[in-house]
Amino acid sequence: MDFNFTEEQGLLRDSIVRFLGDKYSFDHRTAVLKSAAGWSREAWAQFAELGLLAAPLPEAHGGFGGGPIDVLVVMEAFGAGLVVEPYVPSVVMGGGFLMAAGSPAQQAEHLPALAAGERLFAAGLYEPKGRYHLAHVETSARADGAGYVLNGHKAVAYGGPMADVLLVSARTGGASRDANGISLFLVPKAARGVSTRDYPTQDGMRASELHFENVVLGAEHVLGPKDGALPVIERIVDHAIAALCAEAIGAMRATHALTLDYTRQRKQFGVPIASFQVLQHRMVDIFMALEQAVSITYMATLKLDAPAAERARAASAAKVQIGKAGRFVGQMAVQTHGGMGVTNEMKVAHLFKRLTMIDSQFGNVDHHLKRFAKTPAA
Repeated sequence: MDFNFTEEQGLLRDSIVRFLGDKYSFDHRTAVLKSAAGWSREAWAQFAELGLLAAPLPEAHGGFGGGPIDVLVVMEAFGAGLVVEPYVPSVVMGGGFLMAAGSPAQQAEHLPALAAGERLFAAGLYEPKGRYHLAHVETSARADGAGYVLNGHKAVAYGGPMADVLLVSARTGGASRDANGISLFLVPKAARGVSTRDYPTQDGMRASELHFENVVLGAEHVLGPKDGALPVIERIVDHAIAALCAEAIGAMRATHALTLDYTRQRKQFGVPIASFQVLQHRMVDIFMALEQAVSITYMATLKLDAPAAERARAASAAKVQIGKAGRFVGQMAVQTHGGMGVTNEMKVAHLFKRLTMIDSQFGNVDHHLKRFAKTPAA
């Protein structure tokens, strides 16, 4: 496998790093988190101007025709910069679902607006009783003439507060855990019967509980095959997992750099603590965990277009390694910084929080160990 970026991807990475360094400082992020919205619409518009929203989208609909590697480049830089805007829910998942299952009319309606930063998406796929199981769907879409009536509750929809359109899995047939009978719907957030409870998460992101009460939807709101949406959902969630893993390695790189710099500045007994052998060993251990996470994330990203079983195993393997490495790197960094390493004034504390929350998104280490074991090898 070739892990080298193309010249264009290198330029993309450099432009993001330069923008974040100039316009998205830690102080700027802190101010954004304290705002009522919890995100910056101005930053989102600038992401659109830089082409970040259009990077993985098709050229026919205003995109640049990129792919998973381009998303990896974006997310690794976003992870280091602790970007809070909803790139994964809106671009990776919203755009991914539309590209994978949308009709020509649906793609023409939504993808150009997504690329331009004018429309945001959030995915409602998980339910309170379902843990991480995508097939656990009790939300129902009852046929009503040519359309449907949607009822149910979706939990922890990242990006929900700022979304314009919700991508919602609902049961159009079968029992609550059947693989068949699941359909995917494009639900305007402003539709009658849609209500949300918005809240900040521990890592500074925003999420929503989504409630649907007799929401009337036309046949044009069905995205992809009726009763057969689960394979598409699993595929796009694996894309989101790979993107989160890329964000995590960016966060781990930043954590390692900050901690290494701290050990060179902090003095004890008249010398920098970087001269202590035990801390040198610790920094090497952090670096090794980071590099292992980088390698498996790149592998999972390159396998996103592989057959379903191979893709699933690669995504789960990466999620396991990222969960373990993120915890280790974060804990070692905080211990090295001492008590101030967990204060809100220190960027390393926020990086640790984000790494911890990434482990819980789309399935934690235990879930993905079981998924890996259950998925047959290619």
